[in-house]
Amino acid sequence: MSTEQNPRIEILRAGGRQLRVAVWKAREPGARRPILFFNGIGANIELMAPLADWFPDRDLVTFDMPGIGGSPKPVAPYRPWTMALTAARLLDKLGYDKVDVMGVSWGGGLAQQFAFQHPNRTGRLVLAATSAGVIMVPGDIGALSKMADPKRYIDPEFMRRNFEALYGGETQGSDGHIGRIVPPSRAGYLYQLMAMAGWTSVPFLPLIMAPTLVMMGDADRIVPLVNGKFLARLIPHATLEIIEGGGHLFLVSRAAESAPKIRAFLDADQPAAKKAAA
Repeated sequence: MSTEQNPRIEILRAGGRQLRVAVWKAREPGARRPILFFNGIGANIELMAPLADWFPDRDLVTFDMPGIGGSPKPVAPYRPWTMALTAARLLDKLGYDKVDVMGVSWGGGLAQQFAFQHPNRTGRLVLAATSAGVIMVPGDIGALSKMADPKRYIDPEFMRRNFEALYGGETQGSDGHIGRIVPPSRAGYLYQLMAMAGWTSVPFLPLIMAPTLVMMGDADRIVPLVNGKFLARLIPHATLEIIEGGGHLFLVSRAAESAPKIRAFLDADQPAAKKAAA
């Protein structure tokens, strides 16, 4: 798909924080449940813009973390549970109640926290290329060292040179991905790293009751497949989908394969005859 619909973008205050928020409105009648999306570390709204094309019958909500993209720099550290609360307050401000929740990589951790913390607001949960936090099997050391370097966002040539190491050899769509990058502030990137320090979802994973799709690439050098198997084992109503040959960026590079699986999962409890948003 290539409609590239423009979202409504504004700065909103929620949970005591100023955040740059994007809302893609559904373009088809009978809209289904909205999606709340949590992005990866250092990633701005524009990087996930292609997702809107996957779900023309749903509103899609996301925001830049403090100091990332167009959000003002953070004034104080935060933790996953405080940002989950902030996300809930943001949904209140936008007029959304129950949503499907989706998170990728770093954002997958925040998605787990949100689903645990706000079970009545979580319809279905999609966790992509993510883990249970500090209790995880680490990826390739070389790829992780480059992943932690904010230079990958500041220097496009650095990203091009190291794209294979970072994303498991996937180069399809790399130029488009790089072209949508807005460098994070150093404080914003550091605070995101600090937010997950010592955090793990292991104690509460068995308490997440939302139907969950865990989607992993078997060539992911940053978050190896075994981490997805671990999540799927601990979450009671979880299904594991493996993208063969998929690296850490499979949501972009293998969208034609991954998007239909996500759509089918999210639509399972909302058949065509009952398209009204929850």
